[in-house]
Amino acid sequence: MSHATLPRTIENPLVQDRVTFLTTGAESGGSFEYVEVELAPGGGVDLHYHLAYTEHFAAVDGVLHLELDGQLRELQPGQAASAPPWSLHRFFNPGKENIVFHVKVAPARRFEQMLRIAYGLARDGKVREKTGIPRNLFELAVLFELGESYMNGIPIGMQKGIFSLLYRIAKWRGVEERLLNTYCR
Repeated sequence: MSHATLPRTIENPLVQDRVTFLTTGAESGGSFEYVEVELAPGGGVDLHYHLAYTEHFAAVDGVLHLELDGQLRELQPGQAASAPPWSLHRFFNPGKENIVFHVKVAPARRFEQMLRIAYGLARDGKVREKTGIPRNLFELAVLFELGESYMNGIPIGMQKGIFSLLYRIAKWRGVEERLLNTYCR
C-alpha cells in the first residue's frame, strides 16, 4: 500500500479510539503532524515524555483531561495546552462519552509511523489485551524508537540502553522493515 493510499483514519479496536491524519509529516515537509483523536471513555495514555518534539493539544468536543508536569487540567472545547520536550504528560477521558481533540506534533519526526504500527498491531491482535503493549519485544523496541517516548519512573539512561540495544537487534532482524511494509506502505 503506497503512502498515497494509506487510510487517513485508523482505529485501535482494543481501546476503541480513532485517529485521523489531518496533515501528515510528509505533507508539511516534516515540520509537523496534525491529527484528530476521538477518545473513548476510559481511554488515554500513561505518563510519558519526549525529548525531540512538542505536542500541542486542543479540545474540540468534550472535556480533554491532561496531566502536564504534575498539574491536572481540564481543557474545554477551544482551549489548548502544550507539552514541550522533557515534560511529563498524559491525556485521558474519565467521562462517559467520546471526546474529540487535536494534536499537533512539531517537528513531525516518525510519529505517524509509530501510530500506524501501534494501531495495526492492536488491530491484528499482536498486543497484550489489558495494556496494548506488543507481545513481541522487538516490535515494542521499534515503537519506542519511532515514538521517541520515555516512561515515567525509569531512568532515561536505562531506557535508552535497553531499547536502543533491542531496536538495533530488531532492525538487524528485519522487524522494523516488516512493520513499515505491513502498516505504513
